[in-house]
Amino acid sequence: MTFLARTTAYAPGSIGNVGPGLDVLGAAVTGAGDSVTAEWNDVPGVVIRDAGDPELPLEIARHASGLAAMAVIRAATALGTTTPAGGIALTVTKGLPLSAGQGGSAASAVAGAAAVNALLGSPLGIPALLSACLAAEETVAGRHLDNIAPSLLGGIVLVRSIDPIDVVALPVPPSLRVVLAHPNQRLRTADARAILPREIPRATAVHQIAQVAAMVAALYTGDLALLGRAIDDRIAEPARATLLPGFREAKDSALEAGALGASISGAGPTAFALCDGDLVAERVAAAMLAAYARAGVTATVRTALIDTTGTRIERVTSEPR
Repeated sequence: MTFLARTTAYAPGSIGNVGPGLDVLGAAVTGAGDSVTAEWNDVPGVVIRDAGDPELPLEIARHASGLAAMAVIRAATALGTTTPAGGIALTVTKGLPLSAGQGGSAASAVAGAAAVNALLGSPLGIPALLSACLAAEETVAGRHLDNIAPSLLGGIVLVRSIDPIDVVALPVPPSLRVVLAHPNQRLRTADARAILPREIPRATAVHQIAQVAAMVAALYTGDLALLGRAIDDRIAEPARATLLPGFREAKDSALEAGALGASISGAGPTAFALCDGDLVAERVAAAMLAAYARAGVTATVRTALIDTTGTRIERVTSEPR
């Protein structure tokens, strides 16, 4: 078998939860993402030449890309894949901010898994890649697929089950826009998960289920007004908002400016607002930025589309090994 010499994969950032869909809904967004280059190396195993950020570890067992790469190699080896070199070297390029609630660890894992899979001749399909990335994400951020699945597959994804993995791609209304407001703050996923309530009243659980069902219905029917009404998270948002200065003001301002709905992106601190069209998105972005400023919080904003492509192999070097 002829192997590629080098591959580079890009994985987009994502919004986890998408409001009430805690751990079960995710959306890939255009713009910033992570890239990983994989190439053959004479040193056995997997090594990381560049972790993508000085604050990220080079140790394989602590980096999402390295963990995902190792999981891909184990799965490919179990299928009988052999390699032409002793090991694989990874170079990570971080386009996503750290601890920002934009799916950064998931994107690194997905890009690493996709790059290594391509280098090995693509022996693994989507389910196996999701499983490999889940193993990595579980180590660094918790066992959930709501960032991984959309980053790999693109679009808006419902995670029906993790054991076994079962994900469902949902329709994307063409006029849907996403405003992302990133305050100058970091919030580790572990800390954001630790503050979640351990027990939930039945009325709250029923309400949450109804909102997720309404979101799925809205996406299938293209009813953006219903989609906005369903962005009503009564579990994670009330708990995490206490950790996020300026968030409530930014959300209120987004809604006043015409946003369909707004909430916390993933574990935070990034806030997101869904909008119908570019003009509304521009007003909402300006309103959110001004609201954070009034609250004494420095922030950046950007407007994105739903990334319907997901992870892609951007570059390959095909000299045989």
